[in-house]
Amino acid sequence: MHSLVSMRVFCLVAELKSFATAAQRLRISPAMASKHVMQLEKRLGTRLLNRTSRRVSLSESGVLYFEQARQMLDSLDEVEAAVSNATVVPHGTLRLTAPVWMANAMFAGVLANYQARYPDVRLDVDLGGRMVNLVEEGFDLALRATGAPDEALIARPITKVAFHMVGAPAYLDRAGRPTKPADLAGRSLLHYALYPGESFSFAGEHGTETVKLNPVLRSGNETLLHMAALEGMGLAFLPKWLVAEDIAAGRLEHVMPGQVLFEGKLFAVYPSRKYLSAKVRTFIDFVAADRRMR
Repeated sequence: MHSLVSMRVFCLVAELKSFATAAQRLRISPAMASKHVMQLEKRLGTRLLNRTSRRVSLSESGVLYFEQARQMLDSLDEVEAAVSNATVVPHGTLRLTAPVWMANAMFAGVLANYQARYPDVRLDVDLGGRMVNLVEEGFDLALRATGAPDEALIARPITKVAFHMVGAPAYLDRAGRPTKPADLAGRSLLHYALYPGESFSFAGEHGTETVKLNPVLRSGNETLLHMAALEGMGLAFLPKWLVAEDIAAGRLEHVMPGQVLFEGKLFAVYPSRKYLSAKVRTFIDFVAADRRMR
């Protein structure tokens, strides 16, 4: 029994969590699919899949083997396509991690359009807000807003991301609308936990001005800060994509719109390896070309 074929069968069973569905897609019997996986487990000397009458799941060893095998098969497909001048159709599961604030209608539209163009790709998106280890945790790709991407990874710039200062009309009616940096001193701040301090520097009439705000809420979750801003709890610095609709609808106001405190870049970040799978390459190209990301 060919080990490479068995590896492909195992990976598809792991992705679909079903021997029957994987067998149907591969046009083999479920018994043959099971035989391939058992042969692989016998050769490796470890159980890769936990099987019950209702579900199939990866064992601890299976998680490690699946991620390495999937990357190897993707790279092999790319090499064979390059040699034969054939076009590889993107397929499989694309595991993506991105910032919490990308849980918005615009990015959902980008995902929907990508999946419509490449229906054989299943999207597994993590918006947990933590800095994941792409290799160890088996992610294909990360979208990260940063000024200094990890040098151990490949990073392709996608677009600029501006963070605007916003506040609800109710809060601004109560506290006043700042027109210059000095007006911000002591204002209620919805503080993003990854920003190290409570003082912020702005370009004022007489050069750089630094003011200290009053953090009334601190969180590393931009969604919570967004909701608190809508409730009139204070001022927040949030990505334009997250607040654009609220500003247009009047639920939030752009405070001192001439001031952009943060303007970083959104990068597509992926492990440094020679052959990039079709699903990763097409996703990066698709996102970079989408006008909504500008």
